[in-house]
Amino acid sequence: MANKIPRVPVREQDPAVRATNFEEVCYGYNGDEAVLEATRCLHCRNPRCVSACPVSVKIPDFIAAVAAGDFVKAAEVIAEDSSLPAVCGRVCPQETQCEGSCILGVKGEPVAIGKLERFVADWSRENGAKKVVKAAPNGYKVAVVGSGPAGLACAYDLAKWGYDVTIFEALHKPGGVLEYGIPEFRLPKERVVAAEIADVKAMGVKIETNVVVGRTVTVDSLFDKEGFSAVFIGSGAGLPRFMNIPGENLNGVFSANEFLTRNNLMDAYRDDYLTPVMHARKVVVVGGGNVAMDAARTALRLGGDVSIVYRRTEKELPARREEVHHAKEEGVRFMMLSNPVEIIGDEKGWVKKIRCIRMELGEPDESGRRSPVSVPGSEFEIDADSVIMALGTSPNPLIARTTEGLETSRRGCITADDDGVTSRPGVFAGGDAVTGAATVILAMGAGRKAAAAIDRYVKNLHK
Repeated sequence: MANKIPRVPVREQDPAVRATNFEEVCYGYNGDEAVLEATRCLHCRNPRCVSACPVSVKIPDFIAAVAAGDFVKAAEVIAEDSSLPAVCGRVCPQETQCEGSCILGVKGEPVAIGKLERFVADWSRENGAKKVVKAAPNGYKVAVVGSGPAGLACAYDLAKWGYDVTIFEALHKPGGVLEYGIPEFRLPKERVVAAEIADVKAMGVKIETNVVVGRTVTVDSLFDKEGFSAVFIGSGAGLPRFMNIPGENLNGVFSANEFLTRNNLMDAYRDDYLTPVMHARKVVVVGGGNVAMDAARTALRLGGDVSIVYRRTEKELPARREEVHHAKEEGVRFMMLSNPVEIIGDEKGWVKKIRCIRMELGEPDESGRRSPVSVPGSEFEIDADSVIMALGTSPNPLIARTTEGLETSRRGCITADDDGVTSRPGVFAGGDAVTGAATVILAMGAGRKAAAAIDRYVKNLHK
């Protein structure tokens, strides 16, 4: 029976080798491996995997096509709902979404849905097989602020339905967090990100870079001067958080946002690029999410001796299990139940040590996780010449401050309902700009919901 077939393992770079380079860690499936893995799917009558997917990819249908060896059909099925399948196949937390809902995972290993999606996307790109039916132009213009996953997903659907869509991006390259936040060894920029953005542009979407909405243009001017019928704000959450402890202003202290942006967007890891970044000997990364893993594994590849400091236990780490596993394999150390209280500098103002305190878990907090409590008298010091703060991010307040009638929460996030409808008529929002820092696929799901809401709004507006 299909469910007796063991999950097909995925080939990867050897940990000792990959820790010294920025080439992609996972090689993915070949055709034979993908077909074999696809035969494990039970094709449930009520597929829980689909309802667990934020963009509602028809997972059993594309897997059935893979099992039949019809990779063209598989690509067409995925393209109906996802604009970034090669990205999602690599960075989505499938273990808590589609694969986490797979019935085979109850007593064994779930179908490797993410790896199959990646295979189909890569095969489609390499063989030019992706085709999407696009509606005739309807004459209506929609502006999208931000070219990250929320903006790209929203623009893709709207363009598919015949809208004239323009994306406005603040940076010099499109992609948002896909470009500046996720390292090359997890998400290749030219081969994957640029190629999938090209697919969005092939739908007729225009992307204008170096446009800071709130400065270069405003939301009001997009309506009043540019003639857009609606505006979607998918500007992400790029404002880093710090702990506000002594020593955070020392040389050698980075936000993970800056550290990763210098390496991913500005190619600081390459010897032939003149982008300044400190190649530290002893690096401490504070945090336990995917961004912390990305920062730690990047610092390791730059030659650092890297430790992650996290105030809870490994069980509470919010990062993907795969990323934690890879970090450990590559040599990153984990110091659990520890929390920084001070960064100590030398006489020249550079990081010298980081002072931490031991923690223990108390009662659950608002998220359901047990709250960490410091243990009096348990302080200790770690030698370090660089500290990377990976504590999450919040939205940049510029757009909200320069847009009349746009309400925000006390955390600075734009207030919007599940369909992306904001307090300002004609303005929609989704992704990290609304929720705070979350996952790529959740942002895409928000972009798709907003696109549908925009379609309804514009049609009612022009009745």
